[in-house]
Order: sequence, then C-alpha cells, then structure tokens
Amino acid sequence: MKRPHHALFVLCLLFLSTSSLLAEDKKPPDETGLPDLILSPDLGKQWVVRDENLKASFCSVQEGGVTPGYHKLIRFTVSTPNIGDADINLGDPNVHVAANDGLYEFATCHNHYHFRHYAKYELVDPSSGKVWRAAKRGFCMLDTDPAPASLTNSPPGPPYFRSCGLVGIPGNQGISHGWTDTYFFKLGGQYFVLDGGDGQAPVPPGDYVIRITVNPGFVPGPGEPCRFADPNHPGVCHQLAESNYENNVGEALVTIPDHPGRTGVGPLNDTKPDDTEPVDHQ
Repeated sequence: MKRPHHALFVLCLLFLSTSSLLAEDKKPPDETGLPDLILSPDLGKQWVVRDENLKASFCSVQEGGVTPGYHKLIRFTVSTPNIGDADINLGDPNVHVAANDGLYEFATCHNHYHFRHYAKYELVDPSSGKVWRAAKRGFCMLDTDPAPASLTNSPPGPPYFRSCGLVGIPGNQGISHGWTDTYFFKLGGQYFVLDGGDGQAPVPPGDYVIRITVNPGFVPGPGEPCRFADPNHPGVCHQLAESNYENNVGEALVTIPDHPGRTGVGPLNDTKPDDTEPVDHQ
C-alpha cells in the first residue's frame, strides 16, 4: 500500500521542481543600468603546459589550422564576470542571425552559431612584443558560475542564461550581473600551440604573458555594423554595451619550459589529457 503513495510523492516533487525551473527560466532579464565585464583575477592560477594528441576531428584543429597529432600546448581557463548592475541579454542567436545584426556567424564544424568579437586571446613575449593567437574561434555566453563575492556588491540571483542554442533550436545567451561565464581549460580551442603546429612560429622556452581581452574594441570592416562606439577611442566599436571599457583586459605571467615532462608544468599540472574536446560549456 505504500508504493502508490511513494510514487505520487515523487511525482509531486518532480512537478514542483519542474515548475520552479520554468518559473526561473521566465525571470525577466535586468536591463536597468549597464553590465560591466572584467577578467577574473584567477587567470594566473588556471594554466598548464603539456603535450597532447590533437585529433583531426577536433573543431579547434580544423578552425585553428592545426596539424593533427601530438603538440606542445599551453591550456588555460578564462572567466569573465559581469560586475555591472545589469544583465547582458542576448537571447536566441537565431533571432540575431535573422536580423543580420552582426553578432553571430555560423560555424560549420560546430554546426551552430558563434558570437563575434567576444574575447581575444593573445600569448605575448614581453621582451619583443611578439604575439601568438590561440586556437579558439567561437564563444557562447552563459551563466556558468557565480562571480566571486569580492567582485560584486550583492549576492547573485538565480542563473537565467543557460542555453547556447543551435541552428533552428532556440537558445538563451547572456551573462546575468553577479554571474560569470567560464571557459574551462579542457574546452575546444582553450590553448596556444607552442611548437609551430598551427603555422605560427614556435614559442621558445621562457616567460610569457597570457593576455585576454573581453568584449574587445575593433574597427568595423566594410558593411560591418558598429553596435556601440567606444567613447574614449574614436573609430573603435564594441559588440556589447558596458559601463566601463577600460577594465576589459586581464594578464597572467606564465613560464614555458623546454620539455613539460609527463605531468606537465603549471598550476594544473596534475590534470591529464583525455583525447576528447568538448566544444560547448553548457
């Protein structure tokens, strides 16, 4: 006699849980004020130099012009908290593509849309100024984890932006204020190739700077819209409105060895490659 009551109780819990999630998903975005994107100060704590087997099927290999096979890499995690007083509300990428507003472009390998000009990854030689580009080409903005309490004035509300979306399948992209969008080091393209396997010059051993710019300024090409002009840099545009464009750069000093060894070198040296490449962080 207890089983029907137990089943009914479970069903009620599932209904209440689902109803709560639906109610949360319908929360209107907060667009009073402006967002403010920064780079997490933990950038320097989330990197590793190691050897990895990059398969021909990996989208980062195809999009980054990387020769398949074993390569010496530096992988890193990037977190971009929104410490402003409003959400970044992008919604469904399919709507933006239909409007041809310049925010998204189609990525053939991923079979979904990539946000354009969201972040710029650079590996910099501080002595010469030479810059290497990373393999990552596309981004999807989500509420992945709360921003550190030390960076915000109030605790975050519930997450709202939780789905990248696909072609013809609605998504809901953005970053709520008080939340962070984190690109974990294992994700596709979260690396610089160090041995020249991507057509760039090899990176000699030594000290370098990983420089990340979120919502970077850019000069629009022919026919490319300028959504938000930078008030401090004439002719420069940004894809996202912010209260402050001057705090969008984060840097971390890293040391690249001649040989990383079996365990790798860096704060994440106890992690091991698993020959897979997740492409999305949802």
